[in-house]
Amino acid sequence: MKAPLRYDFSSFATEAATICPDRVFTDFLHRYAYGVDASCYSYVPEVVVKANNEAEVVRLLELANRYGTPVTFRAAGTSLSGQASSDNVLIVANDGFKQMEVLDGGKALRCDCGVIGSDANEKLLPYGRKIGPDPATIASALVGGIFNNNSSGMCCGTVENSYQTVKSVRVVLVDGTILDTSDPASVKSFLTSRADLVKGLLDLRQWIFDDPELVELIQRKFKIKNTTGYSINTLVDFEDIVDILNHIFIGSEGTLGFVSEVVYNTVEDKKFKACGLVFYKELSDASRAVVTLANMGRKYVVSAEMMDYLSLKSVQNLEQVPDFVRGVPEGTSCILFQSESNNEQELAEQVEYIKNQLKDIPTIIPSLYSTDPAEYNSWWYIRKGLLPIAAGQRKSGSTVITEDVCFKIEDFVKGIEMITELFHTYDFMDNGIIFGHALSGNVHFIITPDLNDPRERDNFSGLVKEMAERVAALEGSIKAEHGTGRMVAPFVELEWGVKAYQVNRRIKELFDPNYLINPDVIITDDPDVYKKNLKAMVAIDPLFNMCIECGFCEKNCPSKNITLTPRQRISLVREETRLRQEGKHAEADALAEGYQYYGVDTCAACSMCSMLCPLGIDTAQIALSVRKVTAKGHGIAEAIYDNFPATLAAARMGVTLGGAAGKVLTQKLISKITKGAHELTGITPYAPTTLPKANRHTLKNQRNTVGNDNVVYFSTCANRAFKPNQGQKDTRSLQQVMENLCKKANYNVIYPPHIENLCCGLSFENYEDIDKRALRDLENALLEASCGGVYPVVIDHSACFSHALKHIKSVTILDVSEFLYTHIVPRLDIVKCKERVIVHKQCKIKKVGKEKYIELIARACTDQVFNIKSFACCGFAGQKGFFTPELNHSATRDLGDEVKEYGATLGVSSSSTCEIGLGERAGIPFIGIAYLLDACSK
Repeated sequence: MKAPLRYDFSSFATEAATICPDRVFTDFLHRYAYGVDASCYSYVPEVVVKANNEAEVVRLLELANRYGTPVTFRAAGTSLSGQASSDNVLIVANDGFKQMEVLDGGKALRCDCGVIGSDANEKLLPYGRKIGPDPATIASALVGGIFNNNSSGMCCGTVENSYQTVKSVRVVLVDGTILDTSDPASVKSFLTSRADLVKGLLDLRQWIFDDPELVELIQRKFKIKNTTGYSINTLVDFEDIVDILNHIFIGSEGTLGFVSEVVYNTVEDKKFKACGLVFYKELSDASRAVVTLANMGRKYVVSAEMMDYLSLKSVQNLEQVPDFVRGVPEGTSCILFQSESNNEQELAEQVEYIKNQLKDIPTIIPSLYSTDPAEYNSWWYIRKGLLPIAAGQRKSGSTVITEDVCFKIEDFVKGIEMITELFHTYDFMDNGIIFGHALSGNVHFIITPDLNDPRERDNFSGLVKEMAERVAALEGSIKAEHGTGRMVAPFVELEWGVKAYQVNRRIKELFDPNYLINPDVIITDDPDVYKKNLKAMVAIDPLFNMCIECGFCEKNCPSKNITLTPRQRISLVREETRLRQEGKHAEADALAEGYQYYGVDTCAACSMCSMLCPLGIDTAQIALSVRKVTAKGHGIAEAIYDNFPATLAAARMGVTLGGAAGKVLTQKLISKITKGAHELTGITPYAPTTLPKANRHTLKNQRNTVGNDNVVYFSTCANRAFKPNQGQKDTRSLQQVMENLCKKANYNVIYPPHIENLCCGLSFENYEDIDKRALRDLENALLEASCGGVYPVVIDHSACFSHALKHIKSVTILDVSEFLYTHIVPRLDIVKCKERVIVHKQCKIKKVGKEKYIELIARACTDQVFNIKSFACCGFAGQKGFFTPELNHSATRDLGDEVKEYGATLGVSSSSTCEIGLGERAGIPFIGIAYLLDACSK
C-alpha cells in the first residue's frame, strides 16, 4: 500500500541546493523553461535540479523519500508521450553524464546516460560499428532516453533495439541502491541487500509461467514493436536474474529507477547501402508494397518508410528536398526502402530481387534507385524531418499530437484504412498525415488540433480513445516506439488485459512501492491523464511561431549549459505573451526582466540553432531584435563611428597598457583580477590571458609586379587594431602575413581608400541607421578599390565577411580562407609541417556554407588535422568574450580535453576574436589560418 506523500518541495529545494550548488531552480523562469519538452503536454515542475553525477542522484533520491516529493528524470526532452513531463521535481541528467568507453575493439560501448546517440555512433565510426537503436531524433536524443523508451527507429526494428543489444546496465533505485550488472561484486551485493525485490521478480515470473495463455500472449505481442507498458517479456525471455535486471529497465521510462550508464553490444555498420523510392497512386497500393517488402526479410530490406501524400506535400517547399517531390500527383504515396551489404555485387543483386518482387504493384511515376549517399540522403531528409516540418506548417495556435501504433504485418493494410477512417470521423483529414517505419508494421500519424477550441479538443480525445480500442482489437500496439508516457497510460490495461496489466502494476510496486518516481507515467489511476495539461499554443512572431519545441536545436547552442537553449527561449516568449493576453502583466514583466540576461545577453546570436532545426528557425533573431529595441547610447555609438581612427587608437592604447601592466603583474594575474571584478560587478570587462597586442602596422597598397592579379583587401577594424599574442614566434600583424602570401602568389594588394574610417557595420548592428551607414561607406570604398567590382574582395574576419556578404552585392566578397584556398594555395610551393592542427570553423562561415576552405588549407599544410567537435559555436561572439565571458567559458569547457585527446599542438581559425577565447581555453596557441599557410609555403 502506498505511503502518503508530504510534497514538501520547499525543504527538498533547500537541501538540494547544498548537494547541487547553483543548479537548483525554484524561480518561475527556470521551472517553466525546463518543463518544456517535445511532447504535447505542458507541465511546470515545482523544483528543477541539474544533477552532474550519480552520487548527487543518490542524495537527491534520499531527499525525495524524506520529503515525499515525486521526481522525474529528464534526458534531452525529445520524447513525445509526456514521460519526461513533471509538475513535481524535475531532475535533469544531461550535462554531467557524457563519458564513453569503447570496449572489445568496438564490439561494445559503455555510455553514460547523457551521451547523444549520434555521438556514440561517431565514437564507433573507426570500428565500422554503431549502436543498434536508430531513432529519428538520434542527433539530439540521449542514451538515457533511448534506453528508457526502448526507442527504435527506421532500421533497427525489433532486432537491434536496446532490448536486443543491451550488455549491462547501471541503475540507482528509489532507495539509493546502486546496481551495476557488469560488476559481479555489485550483483552479489544487490542479491543480498535487495533479496526482497529479487524474490518478488522471480515469484512474478513463476506466476506468469503458471498461466500458459498469458505466456503465449506476451510472446505474441512482443513479436512486433511494443512500448505499451513495461518490458514484461523480460520475465518470459530470461530465467537468470541478471538477464532479467538487464532488460527490465528498458522501456521503463524512468519509473523504476535512474539509469546512469548502459553498455551496448554494438552492431555492424554495413559498408554499402542502396535505397529505393517508389511512388504509388493509392495509399492501399503502398500498403501492399510494405507487406511484400516485410516478407523478404532483413537480408534484403533493413528499412522501409511509408509516406502519404500530405507527408510529401508538407516538405515540397524545402530547399533540401529533391525537385521531383514537388511535382508528384495529388494522392501519391511513396515507400523509401534501404538495403545493405558489405559486398557491392551482393547489394546489386538484392536490389534487383526487390525490384522484381514489387513489379506487379502499379506505380504512378518511375521509381528511383541509388547507391550514391548524397542522393539517397536527400530522400531520407524528407522522412527524418517529417514530424517537425509538417507540424511547423500547422495553423497558428494549434498543437502537434503525434501518435505511434503498430500492427501485425498481415493487418497493416487494415490498420492504415482504420487510421484514415478515424481522420474522417474526427475531422482531421485536412491536417492529418500518415507515415512510419512500415517494415515493422509501425505507423505514425500527426494531427494538429487547436486545443483552445472545445470541439477540436473533444475530437482529439475521441480519436485517441477510439484508436486505442481499435488497435487493441487488432492485437496491435497502442504505442510502438514512442513510449507509453501519459498519452496511453490509461489504455495499458485495455491493450494487455487484466492479468498482464497486473504484471505491469506489480513491477512498478516492486521497484517503487510509493510511486515516487515519475508518477502517472505507464501506470496511472487517472483515466483522463492523456488529455490533461495539453499545450495550447499561443501565437507569437511568425519567425518563431512554427517551433514545436522538438529540441533538435539544442546540441548546437553555446549557452545550453549556462542559461537557456533556443527551444527554451521561444517557449518563454510564448509564455510571456500568454501572461499578457490574460492580463497578468506583473508576472509577464518579471519574466521579461529575467529573460534579459538568460534569453538575450547570453545568446551568442550565432544562428547555429537554425542549422539543426528542420524548419530553419533562427532563434538568434529574438535576441537581436530585443537588443535593437533596448540599445542605449546611440549618440555615443554615432560618435565612435564618426571618429573611428581615434576609437581604434584608444583600443590599441588599452591593450598596450595591459601589456605594460603585464610586465609587473603578469598576464595571468591581470586575467584573474578582471575575472573577479566581472563576477562581482557584472559590468567590468574580463581580460583573457591571451589578450592581443596593439597592431601598429601601416597599411599601404602592395603592387609587386605589373601584370600581377589584383585583390582588394579589407582588413577589419579588429585586425587593424590588434595582432595575436599567443606565444608564437611570429609577431607580425595579420596584414603583414596576408601581404607576404599575396607577394608569393603574385597578387597585388589594394586597400580600400580611407580604410582607417571603415567598418563593416557588425559592431553597430544594434543601431540600424549606423549599421546601414557603415555598410554604405564600405560598399562605396570597395567599389572604388575594385574598379567597379572587377577585382575580388577578401575580408580577413569571418564574422565581418558574413555581415558584408549578406548586405553588399555589388562586388565579389570572399572570406579569408576561401580566398587563400582558391586564389593563393594553387600558386604556392607548400612544404607540410609536423604540427597537429585542430581547426575552428567559425559559426558564421558555417552558416553560409564556406567552412570547408579552412580545413582544406590545414590539410595542405599538415597530415594531422582535426576538427573541433565539442562545440558548434565558441560563444566569444565579439565583445561577449569580454563582457559575458561565462558564455565563452561554458561553450568551450571541453576544448582542452579535446585538444589532449588529439594531441593537437596548434589551433587555426579565421576569426581573430574567437582565437582569443580559443587559445585561453585550449591551452595551445590559436592563430589565423594565414599564419600557418605562410609558414608552410614558399
